Amino acid sequence: MILEEHLETTVKAHDQQLHRRVDLLLRTGKLLVESLADTNRIVRNMKRTAAYLGIPEEKLHINVSFTMLMVNVSGGDYSFTKFQRIEGHGVNMTAISEVSKLSWRAIENDYTLDQYEEELEKIRKKKRNYTPWQVAIGAGFACGGFCIQFGCDWVAFLYASIAAILGMRLRQVCNESGLNHYMGIAISAFVATIIAWASTLLPAEWTSTPWHPLLACALFIVPGVPLINFVDDMLDNYIQVGIVRAVNTLLMVAAMAFGIAFAVKLCHIENFFPTISMVPHHQYWEYAIAAAISAMGFSMIFNIQRRLLWVVAIGGIIAVCTRNFVNLGPSTDNIGLDMGLVIGSFSGAVLVSLIAIKAVHWFHVPNHVLTIPSVIPMIPGVLMYRMLFGIININVQSIDQVTPLMKAIESGVNSGLVIMCIALGVAIPNIFGRRFIASSKNKRLAELLKERKARGKFVEW
Repeated sequence: MILEEHLETTVKAHDQQLHRRVDLLLRTGKLLVESLADTNRIVRNMKRTAAYLGIPEEKLHINVSFTMLMVNVSGGDYSFTKFQRIEGHGVNMTAISEVSKLSWRAIENDYTLDQYEEELEKIRKKKRNYTPWQVAIGAGFACGGFCIQFGCDWVAFLYASIAAILGMRLRQVCNESGLNHYMGIAISAFVATIIAWASTLLPAEWTSTPWHPLLACALFIVPGVPLINFVDDMLDNYIQVGIVRAVNTLLMVAAMAFGIAFAVKLCHIENFFPTISMVPHHQYWEYAIAAAISAMGFSMIFNIQRRLLWVVAIGGIIAVCTRNFVNLGPSTDNIGLDMGLVIGSFSGAVLVSLIAIKAVHWFHVPNHVLTIPSVIPMIPGVLMYRMLFGIININVQSIDQVTPLMKAIESGVNSGLVIMCIALGVAIPNIFGRRFIASSKNKRLAELLKERKARGKFVEW
């Protein structure tokens, strides 16, 4: 009888310990999913955390979806499964970086479960690196940087920045109030567009490019992280999660387009593209400054550490100047290879991603922390707006409108190709580089676990 009670107590203690370890593992994964890490990173970090928790990889089964996490631990005579619901999503690259560091630190320093839980909670509750107004101002100037890329002067840069700052702050208020995510995007895009349109009513002598702010004022909504994660997941064979990310990206873009279209119709804004020059006329140094501003602005939205802002600014300069050099031809004021916008954007993204493969070891952060904000300034906002205005102003009853419709479709196809090439340019070098890096990390992990066993601090489950 006493032996049976002892065995029952031992089994209960075993189950309680397993429950707690799986719970910590799920909470780690939840933080990564909610911070919009790519699926491969989520799985790798969870497996490393499981190694710290003493759960062998052959007994561990992880399933990641956009709204739910599942972990199963099964051995010869037991199987335990637990689910974790994902509450929300918001880019937090500081959290992604710190979770990765915590998983290594816990192994190296023999953390107890209480210590690990305490550190994990600190990461979850940590305040963001920037206040809401700082993020709004950073996002606003990022859109101003886009405006310079599109050919505006520096007064129009200021107009676009003010419209975007107010639009971004409104979006933050909508999110804080619990309003539907997509509705908040539509409202903020609508308000930013209205403010940018209002700037065209100011004295004409103040700026020679009064319409350009309309092209950039709502680009703080661009879903760069979900888009690149979608491509990453599809290439890594996480098809289901990738499809959900793609649908989420399309819904965000559709909400943004709806807000802009509503503002265009309400203000009776005609197609102004024939009145503005689309030929690049800035010098490379002006594009470089604008790219650096945009990259740093989006870094603030993504909650990147302050110490990395200058690094991302350099990445943005490299990406945009490479894009322009490959894209622009001898007909412009700048030298270039005249290979087109698609190849130019792909080249800029690939170069930044290749540099980041090495740079992550210098700055000790995940690859996407450096690459995604750096390539965002290459988003083809002009083509996207050309497509949108072409569709809004189309008159299907007139046969003369066939050509404008085809131009709108052409702009849409080209913008889609450019965006996809940017995402592929970031993802492909990272995936191949990760294969080489993974082997060294796995070797290091095996050595750390061996040392931990020798110290008597590791108990395999």
